[in-house]
Amino acid sequence: MPVTTLGEAARAVLLTADPHDKRRAARAFARAWRQGALAHRCDVAMPDQPAWPDRPELLSPAHMPRRRKGGSERGRIAMLHALAHIEFVAIDLAVDLVGRFGGEFPRGFVDDWIGVAADEAMHFALLDRRLRAFGSHYGALPAHAGLWEAAAATADDALARLAIVPMVLEARGLDVTPAMIERFRGVGDAASAKILERIYRDEVRHVSAGTRWFGWMCDERGFNAVETWQSLVKSRFRGQLKPPFNDSARHNAGLTQEYYAVIAS
Repeated sequence: MPVTTLGEAARAVLLTADPHDKRRAARAFARAWRQGALAHRCDVAMPDQPAWPDRPELLSPAHMPRRRKGGSERGRIAMLHALAHIEFVAIDLAVDLVGRFGGEFPRGFVDDWIGVAADEAMHFALLDRRLRAFGSHYGALPAHAGLWEAAAATADDALARLAIVPMVLEARGLDVTPAMIERFRGVGDAASAKILERIYRDEVRHVSAGTRWFGWMCDERGFNAVETWQSLVKSRFRGQLKPPFNDSARHNAGLTQEYYAVIAS
């Protein structure tokens, strides 16, 4: 049967294992929605775990090799590979958000998060292409196994998902990416720095979308957005909010200090 609904299309992307096929499927998903080919219905169950390739080998954080600062070529490859894995999983995070919770929101929510999925697919392609320029590729090194845990822990509640994934995990990218850009620039790797600059600009929009739709749903439920976010982070996020924070970028994304300053460690 042809895929005709938002939920069916999201599930199909999530069940695509090959990284490059998933990237293409995410872009096709976005295109089909924008062309009006998908009904705004999310009545299909999303998989608990997306389909992923056999490589990279997924390790627990405790068993991940220690990454170098990025000065050597080997260190830069390791850093780019780690980022490629983040972007690959981020495709599934955005698609699952749409397929699991899109029916609870207006069409603008779907517009935003399908756009995020397409961005993540593009980011993955840029990073994998850069790895290949170094003679490597995505899957050549082990990767962090815990990135999907936040999705599994928030599969029951759209507010919790928005609080943790864009407003904690992706917001962390705003904090650490500028230093990575400077590190690549400092060793003369302008091509890698340019890719990270593009990702950084897009991340501001992604965090903004998360914060905006979190606020929208809080308003719908009659909740205080800041207090609700702090409560959800304390109860649903297994890590800690650690400074330093990129307060300027976070503010530009609507994630002001009143959210995180009080509960940061």
